[in-house]
Amino acid sequence: MIVLDLHCSNAHRFEGWFGSAAAFEAQLADRLVNCPICGATEVRRLPSAPYVQTGQSASTRLPAAGEVQAASAVPPSAPAPEGLARLMTQLRSLARVAENVGERLPEEARRIHYGETEARDIRGSASADEVESLLEEGILVLPVPPAEEDLH
Repeated sequence: MIVLDLHCSNAHRFEGWFGSAAAFEAQLADRLVNCPICGATEVRRLPSAPYVQTGQSASTRLPAAGEVQAASAVPPSAPAPEGLARLMTQLRSLARVAENVGERLPEEARRIHYGETEARDIRGSASADEVESLLEEGILVLPVPPAEEDLH
């Protein structure tokens, strides 16, 4: 079971629970995923580290196939611009001191995650599909936008 952050065409954010990423894609293609706030069926997945439920207690009920549960109908409030700027500065500082593995990021992240090499901070590049695959494996990655002075 995975919990995904979703976004509808009317800018409403909500969570959806699915058996797998493939189940989400199938339901999305069949237009079975809709916004609990406005009912829009134009929904996309937001980048996130999904919560993966690996076990089930006897009292836990999983959603039935095709059932999507909204965690909250109220979108979260936006963070203060000062706090967001401070967070971005800290993230960029951490990225600067991490080992740059370039395009080998997905491979190195997997090797670290599965204990095949020493744990260390790394940075690099990966396609959206590679990032999604890493997240589905439970490997947390975080895109860090470049500083304005690094943009060309």
